[in-house]
Amino acid sequence: MRYFGLSEYVHGSAESLGVLLANLGTPDAPTAPALRTYLRQFFDDQRVFEFPRLTWWLLTRAIILNRRPPRSAALYAQIWTEQGSPLLIHSQAIADGLQARLQAHSAQPIKVALGMRYGNPSIPYALRQLHAANVRRLLVLPLFPQYSATTVASVFDAVSKELQRWRWLPELRFITHYHDQVGYIAALVESIRAAWQQNGQGERLLFSFHGIPKRYFMGGDPYFCECHKTARLVAEALGLPKERYIVAFQSLFGREEWLKPYTSDTLEALARSGVQSVDVICPGFAADCLETLEEIDVQNREVFLKAGGKAYQYIPALNATPMHLQALTDLALKHLQGWLQPQTAPA
Repeated sequence: MRYFGLSEYVHGSAESLGVLLANLGTPDAPTAPALRTYLRQFFDDQRVFEFPRLTWWLLTRAIILNRRPPRSAALYAQIWTEQGSPLLIHSQAIADGLQARLQAHSAQPIKVALGMRYGNPSIPYALRQLHAANVRRLLVLPLFPQYSATTVASVFDAVSKELQRWRWLPELRFITHYHDQVGYIAALVESIRAAWQQNGQGERLLFSFHGIPKRYFMGGDPYFCECHKTARLVAEALGLPKERYIVAFQSLFGREEWLKPYTSDTLEALARSGVQSVDVICPGFAADCLETLEEIDVQNREVFLKAGGKAYQYIPALNATPMHLQALTDLALKHLQGWLQPQTAPA
């Protein structure tokens, strides 16, 4: 095993605080080869796909990684921008905004590095950036408000795997969820109200969260419960009665049962029941990405309108909006207590 850090350490150098901001990831380009590389890493994650490893490895190599990359590449091409992947653009903006806000509270250097669980910039790359900045105290903040082993625990695995190679470990704190944090709920409420003010209010508000297999929930994953709590807190702050909002789950994969109700089925049923207008928000996605921009705002819009709906509004992810950045800053400051050297007021 090769260790990192000993030969690069300079005795007496100033220490800094570090925040690893982690998100899911994105391919490097909207092409089949780039998607094949990205999806191989994704499908190899045992936290996401809890199947017998040899069977799953053979299935992915023989079938899935041959068929899926071209189809996924075509979908990514629809949302790709001149600057690159929307997820990467928004996530980096969040990281930059968080660093500026945290530094305003600290007398010592703070380094925020963005790391993706799959793709680039990777979590190992981000951790080595933090190491180069002489970070001796590290806070890990996964951008997944609702805890699931498929996301948050997977980030922990990636961080742990990299740190196993380090000779001198930093002090470590890890945020596992913030689904009911006051600032996060307030940011969601503000984004919904802003959308209503600009475009009007639909007859129903649909909270769409990424799905997971039902057996993961039955095995003890709290994700389903935390999604419902987020939606309930937002609805209460908006003054919405229970009949005006719905929680559903999107992005299904494979043939087994996932958390229900499914987003696409729910939208179709709403339209067929006579609901003419719907607003859709995805609180589990901190930054807009393929699952929000293409799956929700394109595919599911089409489902609703084809079934008889008239007006469909997708409310964007929080991205690097001021209230979202403030919520994440407050969250980080809470977990940095005892580490942070506050700014002193001028005499």
